[in-house]
Amino acid sequence: MIENYRTEKDSMGAVEVPFDALYGAQTQRAVDNFPISGLRMPETFIKTIALIKKVAATVNIKLDQLDSAKGQAIISAANLLLADEHSEQFPIDVFQTGSGTSTNMNVNEVLAHLAAKISGLSISANDDVNQGQSSNDVIPTAIHVSASLECQRQLIPSLQHLITVIEAKAETVDTITKTGRTHLMDAMPVRLSQELNGWALQIRKSIERIEATLPRLYQLAQGGTAVGTGINAHPEFAQKFADCLAIETKLPFKPNESFFESLSCQDTIVELSGQCKTIAVSLMKISNDLRWMNSGPLTGLGEIELKALQPGSSIMPGKVNPVIPEAVAMVAAQVIGNDATITVAGQSGSFQLNVMLPVIAYNILQSIQLLSMASRLLAEKAIADFTVQEDHLQQALAKNPILVTALNPIIGYLKAAEIAKAAYKQKRPIIEVTLEMTDLTRSELEKLLDPMHLTNGGVE
Repeated sequence: MIENYRTEKDSMGAVEVPFDALYGAQTQRAVDNFPISGLRMPETFIKTIALIKKVAATVNIKLDQLDSAKGQAIISAANLLLADEHSEQFPIDVFQTGSGTSTNMNVNEVLAHLAAKISGLSISANDDVNQGQSSNDVIPTAIHVSASLECQRQLIPSLQHLITVIEAKAETVDTITKTGRTHLMDAMPVRLSQELNGWALQIRKSIERIEATLPRLYQLAQGGTAVGTGINAHPEFAQKFADCLAIETKLPFKPNESFFESLSCQDTIVELSGQCKTIAVSLMKISNDLRWMNSGPLTGLGEIELKALQPGSSIMPGKVNPVIPEAVAMVAAQVIGNDATITVAGQSGSFQLNVMLPVIAYNILQSIQLLSMASRLLAEKAIADFTVQEDHLQQALAKNPILVTALNPIIGYLKAAEIAKAAYKQKRPIIEVTLEMTDLTRSELEKLLDPMHLTNGGVE
């Protein structure tokens, strides 16, 4: 035996495993077979599998499928993983066997090792820890459960926080009008609060989309075992597992109505990823609006000033950049890319099993994490504390010839266009040019062209 290694055996023979590793031969084979990216399965995912093993052991004890002493030792071992212990014992690359069998067996082997140490009993990774289970239902279940938990614990609260911050900021700027823009060109005025509340509704609808997907996410594959027939699982296992897991997580998990659907496709995660992509698109839009509004400070729009967080250039002294919106925009790009990966992977359900489960798990959990963190960052470090350059806004608004649109019902489109072109050419306030080219009085024009009045659609 190689020094600092021990010999472990599985159905294929002997393997040299690091002496202090808690895993066994099947994990080591996967480590040797997949030296691809250096990326590991997310800790959240590993802990979710540990939770599945804990619940499965609990249910199997009740159903007399597992010796109580062994089952209690497995439960104790799973609790160690759930308490963030031994996270270094899961070294397998994301790019592995498409069923995720390697990761399932990695957890099984670590739990068997720990449970044996706790109890002094001989505990099998396959026969005891994996009792009534298959990688083919454990991994799809872990994807659904981990995504559900992260949506409820991280993503939805982060999006709600972003809405709260946007709406609070909108209240403070409700009396400020600015030039609206379509095609990046000057348009009719809007209140800054109207612009921000548009962002808030985008995010609110994103939460609604996630919540609409959750009921399908709560439907689990566990109990389908190898191909969906439930072979080697107790007939009551699936329902009792879902009931027990629901108690553990306080989420309404239940067995899927068809395990064949659960194992053969990942349509619900493709749907969830699409919702994440939509959130990414919303965050990209909001980030780019902030970048444009902050542009300048002298030669851009200069409507707002984001808080200065760090020097913006290694060569240009004094330069400050909109780093938070830029970071959030990159998050959005990553999530959109993750969705493309999940979409392709979702098509890889060949007959009774999808064979790109690990990359689906990795990407959906990364998307949820990135969107959660980016939403809070955007709220707290960009939107909450930007300042409004109100003088600049009002100067631009006074010169905006498009305000003449409000006069269309009185002087007609063609006359209004003539006035707008003259104001553009002469670079003069629209009210001055209109006074010269119509019979309307200044008091009439001040009322008709009042920007705040126009933000209400011209209605008193």
